[in-house]
Amino acid sequence: MGIKSLLPGRLGFGTAPLGNMFRAIPDDEARATVEAAWDQGIRYFDTAPFYGAGLAESRLGEVLSAKPRDSYVLSTKVGRVILDEHETATPDFGEKGGLFEHGNPNKIVHEWTAEATERSLEDSLKRLGTDRLDIVWVHDIAQDFHGDLWLSKFEEARTGAFRVLSRLRDEGVIKAWGLGVNRTEPIELTLALDEPRPDGFLLAGRYTLLDHDHALGRLLPMAQEQGVDMVVGGPYSSGILAGGTHFEYQQAPPEIIERVGKLKALTDQHGVSIKAAALQFSLAHPAAAAVIPGATRPSRIAEDTAALAEHIPAAFWTDLRAAGLVSPAAPLPDHA
Repeated sequence: MGIKSLLPGRLGFGTAPLGNMFRAIPDDEARATVEAAWDQGIRYFDTAPFYGAGLAESRLGEVLSAKPRDSYVLSTKVGRVILDEHETATPDFGEKGGLFEHGNPNKIVHEWTAEATERSLEDSLKRLGTDRLDIVWVHDIAQDFHGDLWLSKFEEARTGAFRVLSRLRDEGVIKAWGLGVNRTEPIELTLALDEPRPDGFLLAGRYTLLDHDHALGRLLPMAQEQGVDMVVGGPYSSGILAGGTHFEYQQAPPEIIERVGKLKALTDQHGVSIKAAALQFSLAHPAAAAVIPGATRPSRIAEDTAALAEHIPAAFWTDLRAAGLVSPAAPLPDHA
């Protein structure tokens, strides 16, 4: 079953920030943010054990477990098992070091074997307070976490997590599975396999106004050819496109700040919000099934829903293309 047919709308909610990404968020603020997403009509929620060592799942589950289970779509990820024991050393998160330093102190085991996948799913169900998952993503088998070792992690997942999730899908336990990564290469490699066949993928940060050339080159044509949909994660490029200072989970470098300045000048000129331009650009590709920005404040949810509905004049997209701020190959709203 294709991912697009499973999703209840084009705007979902990404819960990485609820794992205390970048800052410690009070429980009541996290709860209010999830409730705000629900009140705004959002019915697709994505989470992962990795987000704050189980914290995001627990916070999401606290709210969603009180809602009718058939009224929303839920996805989580496998690849990290959260232990009861606490971490005493500084965890190694590759390029994402310090990302969840304010999360739970539990030790995280990075493993994509069949056994670890099944344990991860069982633990996620408990934290989320639910009896089933709709979509499961295989998390972070890519260069940003593993460097040159990523191919060995991919192979571990191919012979472990991929097969478990394929079986669970075939048995009707889950509805779909795929990869949830911040790089295009693992998805390209998966799409080139004869088996197993994923239903879609969650690609974070690689199809945004600031970074889309690489995905357009090989990955998205492959996905379209195979009829595999994409959920766009990180549409604001870690926050820099929504008034923040982070890009790729780090402080934005000068060249990115300069590019955002040019984008902002153009949005101001046309009287549109940069958030609206970012969300609507990411959704304009035919392979894009949904976009899932994250938030830690209830007010941000209303901004996201307004940005999706905002009218952007065709002249903006024409000028954006003319200014060289998007790839010539990128599909644009209201444009061929």
